[in-house]
Amino acid sequence: MKNNIDVARFDRNDVEVKEITPLYHGFFKLDGYQLRHRLFEGGWSDWFSREVLDRGHAAAVLLYDPELDKVVMVEQFRVGAYPTAQSPWQLELVAGMLDKEGEDPQDVARRESVEESGLSLGEMEKLYSYYPSAGGMTEQIHLYVAKVDASDAGGVHGLAKENEDIKVHTLTREHAFELTQTGRINNAAALIALQWLALNVNQLRQRWGYAPISQ
Repeated sequence: MKNNIDVARFDRNDVEVKEITPLYHGFFKLDGYQLRHRLFEGGWSDWFSREVLDRGHAAAVLLYDPELDKVVMVEQFRVGAYPTAQSPWQLELVAGMLDKEGEDPQDVARRESVEESGLSLGEMEKLYSYYPSAGGMTEQIHLYVAKVDASDAGGVHGLAKENEDIKVHTLTREHAFELTQTGRINNAAALIALQWLALNVNQLRQRWGYAPISQ
């Protein structure tokens, strides 16, 4: 039996917000919502409360060198991983926050690549835009893949005024994917992008004018 999902059944007009209360405004912003929404079987839910974390939106980009068939990743301390992870140093994609309303995520990706890895981006393709934790956070991540020259990639980068201490790693595409299987790479943007690359590397290489790789 075919299951057809009507993705447009509900939208923002099917939510009523009674009140928004500011709770905290620091590095992030936290608001309290009193709201209700329509139900799948008809009618409305009861009024209920939720806290919503507003941390802005971000762009993340997988740096891929098709000449060497390698990816460039960055490693840095992440306080959110500290309470539960064996090591709070995460192996990640280059990424950064959109600082202004309406800022182009591709511009952010290009700026952050220079700041975090020292590499300028060539051709760039959009992969996805997704919500990493829509249960209580507004953030949307715009995910890209971009061509780089990884031959001289390395060193420690980042802006001291932003307390950044970022180490650059160059890995073979196969090794990077292996690290997603062992759990060494365990953050959403990197997992999504590397799995996409594993499935689409030859199509990507063809679009960029490179020969396919035997898999």
